[in-house]
Amino acid sequence: MLGKFFQKPQKEESDRVPQGQYLTKGFPVLTYGATPKINIDEWEFKVWGLAKPATFTLSDFMALPQHQFTADFHCVTRWSKLHVKWTGIKVTDFMKLISVDPKAAHIMEHSYGGYTTNIAIEDFVREENFFAFKVFDEDLSTEHGAPMRLVVPHLYAWKSAKWINGLEFLEREELGFWERNGYHRRGEPWAEERYSSF
Repeated sequence: MLGKFFQKPQKEESDRVPQGQYLTKGFPVLTYGATPKINIDEWEFKVWGLAKPATFTLSDFMALPQHQFTADFHCVTRWSKLHVKWTGIKVTDFMKLISVDPKAAHIMEHSYGGYTTNIAIEDFVREENFFAFKVFDEDLSTEHGAPMRLVVPHLYAWKSAKWINGLEFLEREELGFWERNGYHRRGEPWAEERYSSF
């Protein structure tokens, strides 16, 4: 497999590839369970928990400032892809639309299909995080999370929920799907936080 689909980073790239990762020549698609079928006209994004309940349409998101992002992408299954070019909306811009209780310290990301993953609010509300709807100037494919996915470049890719459709704000940490099934609570690639130690 190494050589055909993956390669070791070149010397000039080694400082951008965490320990134990290999560079992919493509953009692998890894999904647990079936790919959800989403009617774009009925798509909605909800906010609840320790936040004022709100519902947004895709048009609401598209009305926000759109930006180009270039970010490296690291999967817990040991592949990395450098210089991924996305188009999307900054998380920080979206946060200006909602009212969050100061007691909220954690978030549960929810997706069509029932997937969940948890993230601390300080890991979520960062300038470099965004909701993506294009990759390499093309609309996201369904397999990559269309119509919109979250991208959190500083954590392993399972925290970048595909098909995202809601944020539940929480006072205390609750574990999402992979976290309940043995993955690390946070998932920081440079610390190799792949799996839970308990």
